Amino acid sequence: MHQRSGHSEVDQAVFRKVAGRFATGIAIVTTVAGGVDHAMTVNSFASVSLDPLLVLVCVEKIARFHDAVLEAGVWGVSVLGDDGEEASRAFATRGRTLEGQLDRWSHRRGTLGHALFDTAIATLECRTVNVYDGGDHSVILGEVVSADIPNDGPPLIYHEGRYRHLAP
Repeated sequence: MHQRSGHSEVDQAVFRKVAGRFATGIAIVTTVAGGVDHAMTVNSFASVSLDPLLVLVCVEKIARFHDAVLEAGVWGVSVLGDDGEEASRAFATRGRTLEGQLDRWSHRRGTLGHALFDTAIATLECRTVNVYDGGDHSVILGEVVSADIPNDGPPLIYHEGRYRHLAP
């Protein structure tokens, strides 16, 4: 069924349930703006292109992270393993104090200066190449400037509003 742009008869609550049926991985995206570390849990991350190497992340426009990542123009992605639920919850908390927020999480600085989590099962560093309007979110397209697999193991999964783990 074709919907007119800007108008949908689909209830937002129903849409959230339908979208939640799509299992996703979980990542923490990081940047540094004005000398301050910013981090945010995301499940709206995807690879886009192999030539050039491009990925995207969707960031809610009202999130503090939104303006920080746009200002910085560079960002890191730490894909969480199945032991990353606590970190995921921590960086999904709105309004938390930014000062010292990374202190309890083992991390290193990437070549672009942002934090990459030591326990991640995959990491990327990206340079923003374009930003697209996505309604209440911005779709941030980034060129991958580094990629690593620091740890082996199963991913943390999010499905139907709950964290899940792959069966052994």
